[in-house]
Amino acid sequence: MSKGVFQPVGQKRLTNIAVVRLKKNGERFEIACYKNKVGDWRSGIEKDLDEVLQTTTIFHNVGKGVVAKDKELQAAFGTTDQKAICLEILAKGELQVGERERKQEYEHLFKDVAGVLVEKCVNPGTNRPYTLSMLERALRDIHFNLDPKKSAKQQALEALPLLQKEFPIERARMRLRLTVPVEAQQELEQLLQREAADVASLDVAGGGMCVVVAQVEPGVFRDLNNFMQTTARGAGRLEVLSLAVMAEGATADEFANMGAAATRPVAPAVPQPVASSSAALQHRPVGVGRVGERPAAAAAAGGGGGGGGTVVYARGPVSGLPEEHASRRERFAELDTLQPGWTVELRTKGDTVEAVFFHPSGERVGAFANARRMALQASKAAAA
Repeated sequence: MSKGVFQPVGQKRLTNIAVVRLKKNGERFEIACYKNKVGDWRSGIEKDLDEVLQTTTIFHNVGKGVVAKDKELQAAFGTTDQKAICLEILAKGELQVGERERKQEYEHLFKDVAGVLVEKCVNPGTNRPYTLSMLERALRDIHFNLDPKKSAKQQALEALPLLQKEFPIERARMRLRLTVPVEAQQELEQLLQREAADVASLDVAGGGMCVVVAQVEPGVFRDLNNFMQTTARGAGRLEVLSLAVMAEGATADEFANMGAAATRPVAPAVPQPVASSSAALQHRPVGVGRVGERPAAAAAAGGGGGGGGTVVYARGPVSGLPEEHASRRERFAELDTLQPGWTVELRTKGDTVEAVFFHPSGERVGAFANARRMALQASKAAAA
């Protein structure tokens, strides 16, 4: 019995690809893209379409090499311009990714959610933030499920109430400076008292204006802004001195005791009453307020985030960050994994310590989000 003659397959089979699929006019249309490039295109990192598409051909089924006909493209998209159709499918289509890519994206999102919690939350007993690894472990302990269609910040805020049921954690307070006419002073005091604000100082400045420095829950910011526009009749001024007032990172022993602390009542911080007269507040002892709050004199000296500030950690490797910044060192370590050679400088800015990053080439990049995006892009380019 003779063997059959080998017949070549008359189809162009595409392998090692990412498929973006869009259903329109009752038909399924697909395009073949390079792996890890669709996300970069949608986030604006990648600008060159040729780096995203393996071919501008429109398929009904990429795996089988079934190409869409011009009349089908005209009926569905109103054009036969394949580049324009590719752009629409890239923008609106559903990305079909493999298990490895899906797992990688999940891990990045999980780390971003934990990172948002590190920046915005503290242990109420110590007013210190938890480290990144602590909050990652806490999220796993409560079996928090991520939604890849939601942002990291949105999911961090959704995870916070679930964490609060098991662990001592709360949003870090904002430090604000409020300037209002003296006529609106009493109403402002009543509002701050209702919201359990921590008032650090109250002074009557020149020109009949009252200046209050206070710490409030982030959710109160909108009410205070509305107060400035209505009761203060637009004559007031609201300044953010610090988005999150906190001490430096929690220790491993504190995290080890999180579960035990959750099983017993945690004594809430007793809000300091807002006096009904400015004289009472002016004579309030310096330093009264929440744990980790700077005295009012120090806050005034620090200003609201003015000039260059003082260098806390001179420009150097992430691994060299001192122990008091261990939470940042652990979070920033991802940069060295993605692209070695990054350096960081810590500098005071008002009441906070700001991290400024520098590319391995020496270029100043700025915030961690920018540095991570560039390092991730370099890592993907090296792996391609």
